[in-house]
Amino acid sequence: MPKASIIGLGRSGIAAAKLLNQQGWDVTLSDRATSESLIPRQQQLTAEGITVKLGDNFALPTPSSLDLIVVSPGVPWDIPVLGQARSHQIDTIGEMELAWRNLKQFPWVGITGTNGKTTTTALTAAIFQAAGLQAPACGNIGDAACELALKNTKFDWIIAEISSYQIESSCELAPQIGLWTTFTADHLKRHYTLENYYKIKASLLARSQQQVFNGDDPYLCNVGLSQWPQAVWTSVKGRDRLLCPPQRGVYLDADEQIVAFDEPIVNANLLKMVGSHNRQNLLLAVAAARLAGIDKNAIAHALETFPGVPHRLENICTHNQVDFINDSKATNYDAAQVGLASVKAPAILIAGGEAKAGEDTAWIATIHEKAAKVLLIGNAASQFAQRLQESGYKDFEIVETLENAVTRSRELIQSLDVAVVLLSPACASFDQYRSFEHRGDRFRELCLQL
Repeated sequence: MPKASIIGLGRSGIAAAKLLNQQGWDVTLSDRATSESLIPRQQQLTAEGITVKLGDNFALPTPSSLDLIVVSPGVPWDIPVLGQARSHQIDTIGEMELAWRNLKQFPWVGITGTNGKTTTTALTAAIFQAAGLQAPACGNIGDAACELALKNTKFDWIIAEISSYQIESSCELAPQIGLWTTFTADHLKRHYTLENYYKIKASLLARSQQQVFNGDDPYLCNVGLSQWPQAVWTSVKGRDRLLCPPQRGVYLDADEQIVAFDEPIVNANLLKMVGSHNRQNLLLAVAAARLAGIDKNAIAHALETFPGVPHRLENICTHNQVDFINDSKATNYDAAQVGLASVKAPAILIAGGEAKAGEDTAWIATIHEKAAKVLLIGNAASQFAQRLQESGYKDFEIVETLENAVTRSRELIQSLDVAVVLLSPACASFDQYRSFEHRGDRFRELCLQL
């Protein structure tokens, strides 16, 4: 019986373990965590014949005794034990790659980028499904990829949101259509340099049969144009700004009409999500749909009924004529800048958490332009306060927690003439929350209590 070790007891690790167990592997799943909340999962998996080790720092057994290692996305790809495994020719892959090996008989749309992945994935899946296709979303949205393989279902397409963490551990994953939404500095603690981060993402597009790029992204334009001469490029700035011939491009014309491959498709105003960045996400999704042969009517129907994406400019409620908006998915400066730029002004901005490396100039400029007050939470609060003060912005308070921020917002809207209270943290969540979803869910709870 072949032996496999899975590192990470998250959703993707559990799905990988169940899939291999179903296929007759001897599976051991390990996780460094020892939380009591994990014990029910351990007991359930043990009952299914999967060995689960909690509080375990994975160590390599005798090389000949292990055939496969599957790594969850949160596990750094360059830790020494994985290097040792590769040097011993042990097959070492990520959960997304395992899913690909089991689902590569179906065409995939692979969506990557620094920001915009989730919305583009949700839009693309909605359009494909409106056309009557069995086209589930997976990855960081919808199912874990291996959960789809467990369903033992025939799919028309698989729409996968794929992060750089998943790409670097997926050497064979090759989508039929690859989309690249944006590219800015992020995850540099993990990938070290911007160039390395770019190469990881570019490797997915290089393996894709057809490539679609955001032609309004400065980095992709400067670096990618010569590298991808046959790609489809998109632009919200009109036909004249396309980086490719119109018959191979998708753009927004002066009447907000989306034109794909020289053919008018649909009016972008059917999409109810705010922000020009969502127009760009829409162009990428329409490009994928047209490359897959989906007709205009299905695209229009999908846009009319698309509800938006949780935690990305999600309108939670209106209190005293002020909209409370959840943008918890804005975990870096660029996403937070786009979020703040997209809402009505003036705004009360709630920001902070676990800070990331990156360029904050545009974000701070947008704060000067649109924020009546900034409430700072989490570990980054002091750092952000210093940066705002250095920039000449003084309307900020350190409130430490999300609970305090919502309470203070409620007080401030009595005296400040604001249109919006926006949670858009520009930070990861791990100082106070399990994930950006956990943070956003808590914000939603607090807002609805108003």
